[in-house]
Amino acid sequence: MNTAHILAIDQGTTSSRAMIFDRSGRCVAQAQQEFRQYFPHDGWVEHDPEEIWQSVLKVCRHVLTQAQQQGLTVVGIGITNQRETTVVWERQSGRAIYNAIVWQDRRTADSCAQLKKLGHEPLAAQNAGLLLDPYFSATKLRWILEQVDGARAGAERGELAFGTVDTYLIWRLTGGKVHATDATNASRTLLFNIHQQQWDKELLAVFDIPLQVLPEVRDSIADYGTTAAGLFAQQLPIGGVAGDQQAAAIGQACFAPGMIKSTYGTGCFVLMNTGDQAVASKNRLLTTVAYRVKGQTTYALEGSIFVAGAAVQWIRDGLKLIRAAPEVEEIAQKLESNHGVYLVPAFTGLGAPHWDPNARGAIFGLTRDTGIAEIVRATLESVAYQTCDLMAAMGKDSGTPLKTLRVDGGMVANNWFLQFLADVLNLQVERPLVTETTALGAAYLAGVQCGLYDSLEEVAEHWQRDANFAPQMAATHRQDLLAGWQKAVKKVLSN
Repeated sequence: MNTAHILAIDQGTTSSRAMIFDRSGRCVAQAQQEFRQYFPHDGWVEHDPEEIWQSVLKVCRHVLTQAQQQGLTVVGIGITNQRETTVVWERQSGRAIYNAIVWQDRRTADSCAQLKKLGHEPLAAQNAGLLLDPYFSATKLRWILEQVDGARAGAERGELAFGTVDTYLIWRLTGGKVHATDATNASRTLLFNIHQQQWDKELLAVFDIPLQVLPEVRDSIADYGTTAAGLFAQQLPIGGVAGDQQAAAIGQACFAPGMIKSTYGTGCFVLMNTGDQAVASKNRLLTTVAYRVKGQTTYALEGSIFVAGAAVQWIRDGLKLIRAAPEVEEIAQKLESNHGVYLVPAFTGLGAPHWDPNARGAIFGLTRDTGIAEIVRATLESVAYQTCDLMAAMGKDSGTPLKTLRVDGGMVANNWFLQFLADVLNLQVERPLVTETTALGAAYLAGVQCGLYDSLEEVAEHWQRDANFAPQMAATHRQDLLAGWQKAVKKVLSN
């Protein structure tokens, strides 16, 4: 099996990517394709499920052709995906009845507020480990069932299928033979009991969701069927599935309780492994499934920032202050100080620990001396400050001092950002040799299922550090910066 390779499908918020990994975790082929983002109204974000599927098909075919040309043997597929994004389709035709409602979408904020008023949030926190927020799938699914003609009746007759993007891809890849998800994705729907590891009847009643529309929930390492004949040159088994943030934690080998990773992509997501204990947060973090293997569940605490790399995209595409994202590192380095400028990127509300869907972005501290450089640097700094808010909450919940943060995602190529992050957090920050940890995590899961590895413990031996960033900032300076950030955040909160 040393010559065997795994195809990882990494279906993200703005693009679909396929990567082929060898047993050591080295990427030997990759392809990526962006797809359209739809914004029908303020706070609404949608994708066309067919565009997602076609982009996945295209990148998979591309890398499998590359592998064939190199004489490589591909033995299985792992899938990781943007979580919470909601798709409903017809079982008969496979046609989606509405666009995918993306995790960033805030259209159900009023619905969530109403459910809070009715006193349902304690049930959500207790059973699902989550808060009542439009971020999660349940209210998105209910919206589709209520707003699309005939959808609720079709769902109750068993004619429709719901899934997060992993489920939709499994359905399409297997030609409609498998309607399944894994425990990590299920734990993000607000409909799954993370303690009993099954769909929760009480929550289904609260959200008025018929059970027959939901997928089967399997382990993260499991048999998810085989690709339909004709899709690729060979039929391949699907052996591993995890939501993108859990997959990144697996790719970072965060298998011991207390280990923490933070992924900087479109958003930023911090996960702390809590072992077999589902720790209930007292600081508005989420309790979620880290992975489930052989029926054994490992839990995590999670904090979610909705806008991280997306803020850099905004100053590039929206404000046109830069031509390319890599420019931000050089611009930030040239400034000795940010002169009191703060950007709060609450473009789609604020996530943990604030959970305010109605907050909106703002820039504070502008003077006649403020220029492009200050705004660019404030954008980078905002991601570090938001991470600091999450880590502070995580430290309180865990009750133990935090020591090291493993980081990954597109932004971690920026050394200035990682040094500022270490300074603000007052923590060691470690960047791995392989930074594409989300796809790598999916490959590891499928690799265990396909026999490349005996266990996840064996996978941990492959993790390697590329760089370490130690805090250098004076404590008084750190406190001043964070005090300014807290003032700025308070000004954008809606409550």
